[in-house]
Amino acid sequence: MKKKALFLFLATMAISGCTRKDNQIIEQNPVPEVAAIKERRCASYDVLQQSLLADPSLAGRMARIEQLTADVQKNKSLYRLLPNGTIEIPVVVNVLYRTAAQNVSQAQIQSQIDALNADYNTLYTVPPIFDSLRASVGIRFSLKNVVRKSTTKTSWGTNDAMKKSAQGGINPTTPDSVLNLWVVGAMTGGVIGYAQFPGGPAATDGVVIAYDCFGTIGTAASPFNVGRTATHEIGHWLNLRHIWGDATCGNDLVDDTPLHDAANFGCPTYPHRSTCTGTPIEMTMNYMDYSDDACMAMFTKGQKTRMLATFLTGGGRNGFAH
Repeated sequence: MKKKALFLFLATMAISGCTRKDNQIIEQNPVPEVAAIKERRCASYDVLQQSLLADPSLAGRMARIEQLTADVQKNKSLYRLLPNGTIEIPVVVNVLYRTAAQNVSQAQIQSQIDALNADYNTLYTVPPIFDSLRASVGIRFSLKNVVRKSTTKTSWGTNDAMKKSAQGGINPTTPDSVLNLWVVGAMTGGVIGYAQFPGGPAATDGVVIAYDCFGTIGTAASPFNVGRTATHEIGHWLNLRHIWGDATCGNDLVDDTPLHDAANFGCPTYPHRSTCTGTPIEMTMNYMDYSDDACMAMFTKGQKTRMLATFLTGGGRNGFAH
């Protein structure tokens, strides 16, 4: 298990841009790799550098959020401050489409909301070694509105253009109390989703997801068709890091996740051991790894604490706790 390192993440990560590859963790019959399928990669470091250059105060805001989170993690008496009950998060889905297929249906949008509610509140079957670590986070998502806009853009990058009407996008709806999801067409560099962490500017706050990796029906394509791209990215939006800490045997600032060598792709055969200190079995089914949608199945109790800490005063998502 990892020891907390409060501020190391500021040098490596603030905003995440990810690509990944299809629910229950299958221990004995892993889903085979699909040929010619893109794997999840992350543009987080580049986006971080751009964000820090554009806003020198970002590092300080994130450091203060991280200090609050660390205080809660290490002081059990502060757990009483965490939300007691279910947090309800209203969601606005902003659809930017060039083709009819990209204009995802209301049913597909609802399928994504349903998938999020399942993933954040269900204890799925996992290998016995991780059974006691599973967490039902206690967050529910409700669809508030859908905003649609036709565009001539053939692809989108990670420069937040989709979040700005002046750049052909859609401005966020009250991002201090509404989670904005942008569903877009093709994204450059193989990216299929990215999120802004707590502490970033309100004008660009939310999550971006490619239309063929959104929801569980319609245009959602295997192995991205179980809704886990949004589960993963909203984890970032709620201050979770990648499970490998974006470094070889890195630190995700959570005590109950094992050290990972690096990201895992596809459906690794259990047990998949790390070469990090102690050679732990990697938690490849964690939503914050890069495993296929169908092979993701859990958040940990430590990750739950970290997410819920964002709803405290000063945690970056306090506006959603009222």
